Amino acid sequence: MKDAATMASPAALASPDAYADAVSTAVRAAAAYYADGATPLGDDEYDALVRAIEAYEREHPQEVLPDSPTGKVAGGAVVGDVPHSVPMLSLDNVFSAEELASWVEGLERRLGRPVAGWCVEPKLDGLAIAARYRAGRLTQVLTRGDGLAGEDITPAADAVLGLPARLGEPLDIELRGEVLLTQEQFDHANAVRTEHGATPFAHPRSGAAGTLRAKDRAYRVELTFFAYGAIGLPDLGHGELLERLAALGANTAASTAAHPQRCATIEEVGQRVDEIAALRAALPFGIDGVVVKADSAADQEQAGSGSRAPRWAVARKLQAQHKVTRLLGVEWNVGRTGIIAPRAVLEPVVIDGVTVTYATLHNPADIERRGLMIGDQVFVYRAGDVIPRVEAPLVDQRTGAEQPIAFPETCPRCGDAIDTTEQRWRCVRGRACQAVASIIYAAGRDQLDVEGLGGTRAVQLVEAGLVADLADLFTLTKEQLLTLERMGDTSADNLLAAIETARTQPLNRVFCALGIRGTGRTMSRRIAAHFGSMAAIRAADAEALAGVDGIGGEKAAVIVTELAGVATLLDRLAALGVGTAVTTPTAPVASADGAEGEAVAGAVAGPLTGESVVVTGAMTGPLAELSRNAVNELIERAGGKASSSVSKRTTLLVAGEKAGSKRAKAEELGIRILTPEEFATLVADHLA
Repeated sequence: MKDAATMASPAALASPDAYADAVSTAVRAAAAYYADGATPLGDDEYDALVRAIEAYEREHPQEVLPDSPTGKVAGGAVVGDVPHSVPMLSLDNVFSAEELASWVEGLERRLGRPVAGWCVEPKLDGLAIAARYRAGRLTQVLTRGDGLAGEDITPAADAVLGLPARLGEPLDIELRGEVLLTQEQFDHANAVRTEHGATPFAHPRSGAAGTLRAKDRAYRVELTFFAYGAIGLPDLGHGELLERLAALGANTAASTAAHPQRCATIEEVGQRVDEIAALRAALPFGIDGVVVKADSAADQEQAGSGSRAPRWAVARKLQAQHKVTRLLGVEWNVGRTGIIAPRAVLEPVVIDGVTVTYATLHNPADIERRGLMIGDQVFVYRAGDVIPRVEAPLVDQRTGAEQPIAFPETCPRCGDAIDTTEQRWRCVRGRACQAVASIIYAAGRDQLDVEGLGGTRAVQLVEAGLVADLADLFTLTKEQLLTLERMGDTSADNLLAAIETARTQPLNRVFCALGIRGTGRTMSRRIAAHFGSMAAIRAADAEALAGVDGIGGEKAAVIVTELAGVATLLDRLAALGVGTAVTTPTAPVASADGAEGEAVAGAVAGPLTGESVVVTGAMTGPLAELSRNAVNELIERAGGKASSSVSKRTTLLVAGEKAGSKRAKAEELGIRILTPEEFATLVADHLA
């Protein structure tokens, strides 16, 4: 089996916006998968996305978003309501033989000796469940959920083959394993669904997830269970455990060509991994990797587990596949900042179990470089990139019916001219092209927080010609608002009052509302604190901006260019008294001889000075009404640094209701934990 370099080196995320988009994509994909399995991303694509997110977070730990899937079971997408008897963990992943060897070395360093032996088995592509037995009788079936609690799916158990209603012995145990649709079951399920007027499943994995959660169906869909573990059968090596489960009547992978196999050395492990990978296409069910486990119960106990995964087992993920399909068209979409991005429309193709209909084309230069034409047969590749990408046309397959790709001559959104001086084309109107999107973003809760200015009202204001940019909001009059449909005296007064309140928002929120590329909520707070005023920010060159924590030279240059592009808007906002607040900058000041001196206020003095604080769970008490962004602002007002992921650098965790894995990790690391009420008391002087 080949090791793909792209699998070992995920595509880098180059900016906070790219990182935020990646987190949003991962969260949506995980939520879709664990809801009904209808995710737009395959396992390898999701893995590459999460690895890119992890790499960005290692480089920018202060920018980690609360929704980030890293370190969370099921990507943090689900929360169950039935507690597990023992946490039901995920597996860490490796993507090459080299990474597997490195993982083995780390495990043996932890043990202080070689691993006694290994068990290698297929990583089944389905949905993990826990099946509880009392006196040998099946009483309850749960999904994995968030690892601490799962969803009760017991009614679906009678349709799961290989999951016995009664064990061969009257034991109180809990089986753990994977439920999936074999290819035969998948084909039958879609035939039955079609007969009943339902939409066919996109792939077996989505079918399994959707079937287990289905209620009151007029038809039956059978699935298959494969056991891979158990709670309540202690002191058994993994191979022995699987044999015991089979003897009790549970189905295991032992009856398949990819059966679990004990290996004495890492060389034997590698050979078995290659053998299972070679069997992949011929297996009657889907696999997305190979699991390598320390076989000895003593090794497993000594290695232990982290908050998300056991330390004695790892998934060696398999390489994604190229597929060939037809390029049907190219769509040109305009982003919030005016960037015009092409997207390939593909004849639907299933790649590693996922139906792909769209793929990235990056930019017009990329299209020309690849020589693509409408109607081409094209390679589509899904490994290593955040989204599928079109690689190259099969030129020798052309029939002569192919057509050149039409590049837009004017902005497809507004019809204005296009700036083609850079590889990424942009509407000359920039943000004004997508004025509605810009206004909605600026008025959002974590920016200017203009209550009453949602999507419908923003569309009205722009289409009526009353608002073309952010500054226009602050010139609106009651008479103008009353010309809008369904706008009465009270609504107009309330909106004007909200806009007036927004006029006094602090510098960081005003700066964030501009939507400058390369910035976001966290970076806007840092920039505002570093410079202290909008005038100082505007006067800063790339070198000065690069001095802000988390901004490198490349990002600084983008910000300088962006600020120059909104100079007129900033002039108007200043004249209207928006964003004019001045605070003491935290940037180093020059001494009399020109040398750089100490920061004037390197960090605000307060009860959290020197603290790195993570907030998780639902806030209660005085913090209940605050958004997560507002809580982070509170942390920084009190002198601390807000972060979104628990690490060794974290010094304080504020744990609300349903704190989940972050609390578990904090406890594991010995980090101080406060309730929201205790934290509110600590920072009482800084609560607004």
